Amino acid sequence: MGNICRSPTAEEVLRVKARAAGIGMHFDSAGTEGYHVGDPPDPRSIKHARRRGYDLTALRARRITSEDFLRFDLILAADRRNIDAMRGKATRDHLHKLTLLLGTEELPDPYYGEAEDFERVLDLVEKRADLLIRSWSSSN
Repeated sequence: MGNICRSPTAEEVLRVKARAAGIGMHFDSAGTEGYHVGDPPDPRSIKHARRRGYDLTALRARRITSEDFLRFDLILAADRRNIDAMRGKATRDHLHKLTLLLGTEELPDPYYGEAEDFERVLDLVEKRADLLIRSWSSSN
């Protein structure tokens, strides 16, 4: 929602894994709310990601725009609340681009949680990123 926990984590994990696989793709993240526009990711997200070799420090929160639906071929949402918010901003021609990051499951929000919640998000994002990268590699 605010683009400081799940989405910047997913952005960087996907970027790193795509680069390692030799896939040239552009990744970005955005929130559906403007709570943290211009802010860096949550310090806990930065800390836990850094432990796994991901650097979130250059990322800054932003809110999704109508241009995003034109720029991107695929828009991944962390949960149903966010995908519903994005459906309200997308034109009918772009609704097919929206899907949940984890497929049919929601990515839990660690914001009000503990360290293990941030680790769980990383576990889930890394696992899904590996599947997506393999899929994208085989389609090229």
